[in-house]
Amino acid sequence: MDLNERARQILRQNDKGGYTLPTHGLYPYQWNWDSAFAAWGFATFDIPRAWDEFDTLLASQWETGMVPHIIFHEPDPSYFPGPDVWSTGQSPATSGISQPPVAATMARLVWELDKEAGRERLAAIYPKLVAWHRWWHEVRCVYGPAAIIHPWESGRDNCPDWDIGMQGVDGSKVGSYTRRDTGHVDPAMRPRKEQYDRYIAMVQFGVSVGWDQKRIVSEGPFLMADPGITFILLRAHEDLIVLGRALGEDTGEIVAWAETLRAALPEIWNPALGAYDARNLRDGAFAGVLGSGALLAYLADAGTPALDAHLMRVWDAVTYGIPSADPQADIFDARRYWRGPSWPFLNALIAVGFRDMGRHDLDARLRRETAEAIAKGGFAEYFDPHDATPCGGSDFTWTAAIWLTWAGRDAREVRGAA
Repeated sequence: MDLNERARQILRQNDKGGYTLPTHGLYPYQWNWDSAFAAWGFATFDIPRAWDEFDTLLASQWETGMVPHIIFHEPDPSYFPGPDVWSTGQSPATSGISQPPVAATMARLVWELDKEAGRERLAAIYPKLVAWHRWWHEVRCVYGPAAIIHPWESGRDNCPDWDIGMQGVDGSKVGSYTRRDTGHVDPAMRPRKEQYDRYIAMVQFGVSVGWDQKRIVSEGPFLMADPGITFILLRAHEDLIVLGRALGEDTGEIVAWAETLRAALPEIWNPALGAYDARNLRDGAFAGVLGSGALLAYLADAGTPALDAHLMRVWDAVTYGIPSADPQADIFDARRYWRGPSWPFLNALIAVGFRDMGRHDLDARLRRETAEAIAKGGFAEYFDPHDATPCGGSDFTWTAAIWLTWAGRDAREVRGAA
């Protein structure tokens, strides 16, 4: 089957009517940033359906402005931790944390495909996007850069960035539970039990304080500055400004947020590493590892010559896209969740930055390598960056979306089963 048609087929089969599953089985609900990428993918062949995805995602926004990272639309016992574990009291049930605020950036990409027809749909979600960005500014950026209170909030759940913060989390008292993820994919590709115990301990703390976000920030067991969300939020602020001005809105508040956040970037620059770095906000310690979040600096026009050198070093060490951890570091694991694999959607975000910098050579290289991985390994969740072995879930929404919007653009002649 033609890869373009197969990608569209995956989006359709994961479509639950207004929201899209990342993939069946492993992820049976609506995930925040997965949905934003799904919208971009749908926009290549069904723009109204793309706007529906944003509507459904933002319909579960909390009164505080937070958009949760999971929305539990329908009961599904195949997933843990489910709504009973999160106990947020929302309807429909949701998790108690957020996820990278990429929606404004994706909304701009969708709107740019048909500005006139999309104006009304954009106007309907714009105030909700502003409220979510305000929540990030007031609740998660209180120390300057964007902070997370759980590794899952980063979207890069198991990356080495969070190891130092995880060390301070006691997972020994969480009780017994049954994981579902390792029943769907090879356990060697998923977080280890010791890490998962700590993830659950953080959820249990949130429940214990009624998901009072400010209290979790001040008292919770985990709080780290996240370069990845910092750069995604900074870029999303700037995209939201463009959208607001197109709608005739006063964007002064968003401009101020963007200026404040950009001024905070030195707080996550680790001079010893020569790169942006995650930082434990409980004691100020840097993670000391080059993570994928640092390379999202290009999305926000925050690259530096030192970071350029790191980028080319880690990129040249592999074959299929940019690895999610430093291949020359001891923590590198080519097939374990976020500890080394190449992720097509993350490659696409970095490439947006390359394009805006005018580095079309880097964009073309990254697009070609990502397309080759998909053509070789199918529409997997992520790939071994050395040999393109497909890893994680299969028939994955955001990988299909990235093929349609970016990776497959110069590979239309590539055909085969996926």
